[in-house]
Amino acid sequence: MPEYDVVLSDVCKTYPGDTRAVIDFNTEIEHGAFVAMLGPSGCGKTTTLRMIGGLEEVTSGRDHSVRR
Repeated sequence: MPEYDVVLSDVCKTYPGDTRAVIDFNTEIEHGAFVAMLGPSGCGKTTTLRMIGGLEEVTSGRDHSVRR
């Protein structure tokens, strides 16, 4: 069974004014994996990485990221 360092389940991030930056995002990233996030400007890439790193709080959903 793989060991995951990041597991995001139905993660959402909403900013004041009801601005939804990330909607129902799901992923599992295995330990040692190399990952790239691609998408257009404003689609939530940086916000998602900040949530994984613990720099932004998840509005709803579950963040099971291992932070070292």
